[in-house]
Parts: sequence; C-alpha cells; structure tokens
Amino acid sequence: MNTIPRPEHPQPQMERADWMNLNGEWDFAFDFGNSGIDRKLYEKTEFSEKIMVPFCPESRLSGVEHKDFIPAVWYHRTFCISPNQSQSKILLHFGAVDYECHVWINGKEAGLHKGGYSSFHFDITSLINEGENHLTVYAGDDTRSGRQPRGKQSSKYDSSGCDYTRTTGIWQTVWLEFVPQCHIEKLQYYPNIAEGTLTIKALTCGCGTLVAKASYQGQDCGCQSVKVNATGAILTLSLSQLHLWEAGAGRLYDLELTFGQDKVKSYFGMREIKVEGEKVLINGKSVFQRLVLDQGFYPDGVYTAPTEEDLRQDILLSQKAGFNGARLHQKVFEPRFLYHCDKLGYLVWGEQASWGMDVSAPSGLKYFLPEWMEILERDFNHPSIVGWCPFNETWDYEGRMQDNDLLSNVYKMTKLYDTTRPCIDTSGNYHVLTDIYDLHDYEQDPEIFAASYQTFSQGGELKDTHPHRQTPIKGVPVFISEYGGIKWDISNPNEKNWGYGLSPVTETEFIQRYRGLTNVILDNPHMFGFCYTQLYDVEQEVNGLYTYERKAKFDMEIFRGINSRKAAIED
Repeated sequence: MNTIPRPEHPQPQMERADWMNLNGEWDFAFDFGNSGIDRKLYEKTEFSEKIMVPFCPESRLSGVEHKDFIPAVWYHRTFCISPNQSQSKILLHFGAVDYECHVWINGKEAGLHKGGYSSFHFDITSLINEGENHLTVYAGDDTRSGRQPRGKQSSKYDSSGCDYTRTTGIWQTVWLEFVPQCHIEKLQYYPNIAEGTLTIKALTCGCGTLVAKASYQGQDCGCQSVKVNATGAILTLSLSQLHLWEAGAGRLYDLELTFGQDKVKSYFGMREIKVEGEKVLINGKSVFQRLVLDQGFYPDGVYTAPTEEDLRQDILLSQKAGFNGARLHQKVFEPRFLYHCDKLGYLVWGEQASWGMDVSAPSGLKYFLPEWMEILERDFNHPSIVGWCPFNETWDYEGRMQDNDLLSNVYKMTKLYDTTRPCIDTSGNYHVLTDIYDLHDYEQDPEIFAASYQTFSQGGELKDTHPHRQTPIKGVPVFISEYGGIKWDISNPNEKNWGYGLSPVTETEFIQRYRGLTNVILDNPHMFGFCYTQLYDVEQEVNGLYTYERKAKFDMEIFRGINSRKAAIED
C-alpha cells in the first residue's frame, strides 16, 4: 500500500518515467524570529518536529495545524541517489512554496525562488552525492507586507468574511526528476482546427532530433520530426483524425515526444478561442459560459486537496449543478486539477491570487509580473483555460488608488506571451485595458437586478457598478463574473457566518432568488456568461451550493435545470 500523500505525477503534460516523489514525513521547525538563515539552520541535519508534505503547517493533514501567523519555517529530509541516477542531470521540482523559498543540498545553496503559486525547479546535479543526501528548505511568508500576492488568505488573526486560513511553506508536491544531458526543457502547443494540425514550439538543451507522435484513444494520428541545431525548434504535426475539445467533452490526444534519450509523455486538445464583437467563440461557436466561483480550499488540507480524486470530484459536483466551468478564484490551481478540467471538458479562467499586494505602488510590477509570467508559461497548454485574469477587484490600498500602469503593463505582457486567449485586466474593478468587460453585482433582489441591465439588454448603455471610476467599453464581450452569493446556512445559524445580503427564509425562496437572478443574465442577448458565487462554503462563508465538506444543500437537478437552459447569445 502506498503511504505517500499525493503520489501521482504532478505534471501530467510533462511526464517522464524516471522521477522520485519526495512527499511524506519531513523534519520541520518554526522560525518565528525569521532568524534561521543567520543561525545557519541549513547546516543542521535534523529538526525536532515533523510535518507531512505537501500539506501546509496550518492544515490538519500536515500534523502541525498551527493557525497563527508564521513568518518562516524550515524543512529537512534525506533522499538516496543510486549510481545509475547519478549519471543523469538531476532536477529538484517544487509544485508551489509560499512565499520566498531558499533550498540547500548537503549544506550548499541550490537556489532561491519568490512566489507562492508558481512551480519552479533547480538543477542540483553538481551538489549531489551517490547514496544519502540532505535537502533543507526555508520558506518565508508575510501576508501583511503588501509585497506579495496572498489571495484569500486572511490578513487578520482569524478567518473572517471571504478570507480564510493562511498557507505557509510547501503546499504542492516536491519531486526529483532524472533527465538525460540532452533533453526537452519547455513545450508550447498551438492547435489549428482549420488545418487539422498541432504546432509544437520546443525549447531544448542540446542538439538532436525531436520526434512527436500523436494518438487518439490508442489510434495513431500523426508523427513528425525536426532537427534541432540550436536551443529549440518548431514542428507542425498533421493529424489524420480531428476531434474537437469543447465544453462537456474533453477529447484529448495523447502525445509522446522524444529527443535523443529523453522521452516525455504529454497530451493536448484541439480547441480555439476567439473574441468576435460581443461574443467569445469556442471553436467558432458562441458558447455561453456558465461558470461558478471555485476558491480551491479544503477542510483538512487548506490549499491542498487530500487526494487527486478530491480535485476531480469538485469538477463533477459543479457539472452536476449545471455549470460548464469555473473562475479559479484568487488562487493558482495545481496542474493536476487542470488535467481533470482538460479531461472533463471544463472551462476555466486562470487567475493570480492578487489580493493582499499593494496595487498602488510602482514597485507592484516587480512583485507581481515575474511570478505571473511563470504561471502563464506553466499552464499555457491546458485547453480548459479559456482566458486569463491576473487581478481581481483592485480596491484602493490604504486609501491609495491603483497604479493603472501596473494593470496595463501586466495585460500587455500577458497578451505578448499568449496570443491565443482573451485577458481581463482585473475582474470587477477597476478596468484599464481589457479584452472583456466584466462586472461584479451582488444585488439580491431579482427585480432590481433586472432593472439594472434592462437598457443594456435592449442595445443601450451598460450600467456600471462603479461609474465614478470606470466607463464601460462598447462593442466587447460583457459578463457578470460574480453575482448571487446567497447566504444559506439554516441548519447551523451563526452570527459569524458570512454571505451576501439577507439569507432567504425558506429553500423555496432561495431557489426563486437564484432563478430570478440567473435568468436576467441568461436572457440578455449582450452577455456571454455568468459566474455564480459560489460552488461550496469555505469556513465561515456560507454562500455555497454545497457545504465545505461538499455535501449538496439542495436538489442539484433544480439548479442544473436553471443553469443549463439555452442563453440568448449562444448558437
């Protein structure tokens, strides 16, 4: 029986057979004075406490469950390298570490990374010994500094409102990868539906021949090769069968890439996104985006799902309620979750956890953009991602208005890197430069909600929720990317429980309110989607359709019926 938590390969689009999962029990130490580097704790070969990686120390599954602020933590473990493995290039991967991470191998520094949500790796070949090796990790975290994105991690001692338990340190899988000296470093996929081709842009280490083989459900669909003489190559693979990836049908191709002795297992989907006037087209069709807000929190693991099946089940629960996708809200979700979105045909918006960072300071670009570009690079190939949203609700920071240059520059860099998807500069407010104009509106009365958008539904002006700070852009797609948030926790009323507006008194009243609000958006011929707040409760926030434990509060067939009927704008 496998006792390692989260044993599956963490990068299903870049999977090699020769790897070692380092999850499990590690030595652990708090560093409340954040003085451990000065005290040279990286020279120690053990710490007195234990922690279960990849769960953060705030979580129950970590075995620590310390809920107060944690300025810094230390980890240590040993691993063994065989003589055969020592002949390879050895890469040490971290799925995510929040926030500033220093790594030592056998007391020697291996590298530094800043960013709590992006994946990173270090080449540790020169630091490794055959046999036993010591791995030491420091993680510094200050959610109140204004110099790092924290998302929905609470800046107060307790969770409150729509902010929840914090995450410090390692919270995704740690693993070793053994690669040949000549190997594939990065891959980008560009599907072309009209031509029935997939163009692959590869960055390699070394020279040789890159070979790509595609198959669909076990049947060969195409093979192509190209010689690599510099640092990379571009290869176009013609497909003998064309199967489109679409909402509710994740028709994925398997892809095998070979470069000398290096073999990578991957996959792709044939899917194109296009903005055309007020519509967002998927494979040339207007598909209404029936989205739900997903916070990505778990009762036992906080930021980390206890098992891979928990990731998959969240998608299935959403689809059961009639949603065809989600805003992955104020958190960068792990690649394994995106893999299941890809498989299940689930539309998602990739978002950075921008809350907590000072968006008014000129230095904001320094603290935001490098990690955001790493996120774009890591998740580019997922067909389920239909758009990017780097910021959410850029409220004034300590009374100072947002730096508009920060938002516009991040938007421009996003579009420079990814020409295949739309980008929303900041969800809700305050827009500066964007492909899509979205609003957040938590009005609870369906009649008032309908009146707000009646003129727009008839081809007139869009009424903005923040008219003093932004002016709607005409002729671009519009959607209500947060609405509802109906508070419902009748079984356990508690004054600390939080949601939007007054809670309905009866289940019937709840359903009527939900139907009324949702119909307003579905019936508007100038809106391409909605995003309901939210899929499940999180701690004190009780506006989910499911409880925090993922138990249905209602008969989901009712909501499936409301959500899935044809919208005015879709084909």
